[in-house]
Amino acid sequence: MKKYLFRSGSQWLPVFCILLFTSCSVPRQISRSAKKTIENPSLANAHVGISIYEPATGKYWFNYQGDKYFTPASNTKLATCYVALKYLGDSLTGILKAENDTAIYLIPTGDPTFLHPDFKDHPVFDLLRNSNKKIYISDGNWQSEAWGMGWSWDDYNEDYQPERSPLPVYGNVLKWIQDNQNARETAVVYSLPEVNWEVDFNSANAKNFSVQRDFCANVFHITQGKEKYKEIEVPFITHGLKTSLELLPDTLHKTIEWISPQKFQQLTGQLNLKFSPVKSQAVDTFMRLGMHRSDNFYLEQSLMMVSQHLLGVMNEKQILDTLLKTDYKDLPQKPKWVGGSGLSHYNLFSPKDFISILNKMKNDFGLDRMKNILATGNTGTLTNYYKADSGYIYAKTGTLSGVVSLSGYLLTRKNKQLIFSVLVNNHHSSAATIRRTVEKFIEGLRNKF
Repeated sequence: MKKYLFRSGSQWLPVFCILLFTSCSVPRQISRSAKKTIENPSLANAHVGISIYEPATGKYWFNYQGDKYFTPASNTKLATCYVALKYLGDSLTGILKAENDTAIYLIPTGDPTFLHPDFKDHPVFDLLRNSNKKIYISDGNWQSEAWGMGWSWDDYNEDYQPERSPLPVYGNVLKWIQDNQNARETAVVYSLPEVNWEVDFNSANAKNFSVQRDFCANVFHITQGKEKYKEIEVPFITHGLKTSLELLPDTLHKTIEWISPQKFQQLTGQLNLKFSPVKSQAVDTFMRLGMHRSDNFYLEQSLMMVSQHLLGVMNEKQILDTLLKTDYKDLPQKPKWVGGSGLSHYNLFSPKDFISILNKMKNDFGLDRMKNILATGNTGTLTNYYKADSGYIYAKTGTLSGVVSLSGYLLTRKNKQLIFSVLVNNHHSSAATIRRTVEKFIEGLRNKF
């Protein structure tokens, strides 16, 4: 007969208490650390949300206003990144093409890499350049605006706010270059690509080279500076397809003819043409660039490409409504999502929302893939931050006036894999000061657990 040893409740009590204390000590310790962070003078009057989640157990280690809404700035790019990786395949669709014996017919897809200097090879351009056929294009699938909802109008001249368009070219910016390296009396100023637009040169010997575009026209005012060499990128007005078609002939050495959407549909229907995708760049390479430098243009156009793929049109409002009802219907708090980049203060997400999105990314694409796409310590927008934790943190930053955010993955020294989100709104300190305060909290989390 087997003998069973029964311990009294009093004998098990110390073990139970140890387990209970251990399980409670983690949130207690994080709470103490978070309290110090939140009460830091730089955050004293700010709104702060913090969520810490362990995917292995499916449990939150800590939540402080994790279910509250915050303006997330460029953390919004995480929501766009997920759907871009899910729907755009291995390579971007550069353009949709159909052809017969005499002509090529094109439908733009919003691909922002066309003739972008980030890339050496441009398959769509090569296709158009090497063809001897007439080329026609139409943009009946473009149903959005050049600017997104809530963009700052007075940032129109800044390189981080290029206009959106159905057929972006050169990143929808002009690169202006002042070159005075060869001891010339007067600096040479030129643009890439070269344009025939109106340019007003100010010969005043200013300290800094500057370029200012008129608000409503592609008219550029150039002021020479004392720098030997300097580059400035300025967005141009796209006018839908118009500006792209103006800039291409000098490079292609041929003209692409625009056809009205109604005529284009009628013509391609009569010819019984079927459109097929022409691939451009690898999605992961493209998305890594976009997330590492927090490229607003790349992520805005990514959302347009997802819209084209799912809906057959580039319509920002329709695709956001669709995604919130499908891929993001299970988010803890339903976001107010108005654009792909986070340029708008109208975006509202909770820290728990970003935990959910990052967990989806990990589950659907694998953590290794996400490590390749998100910046780690001392790289991308994390440059000069988390130097000691390079290779242990992979995250997306976000910055707007009064907003600093950071959400991502963290591997602790005890090999715990965590997902975290820290959102700060309405601070009155410098962004750098807030980032250092958040950095201290995250590094403490890594070192203690």
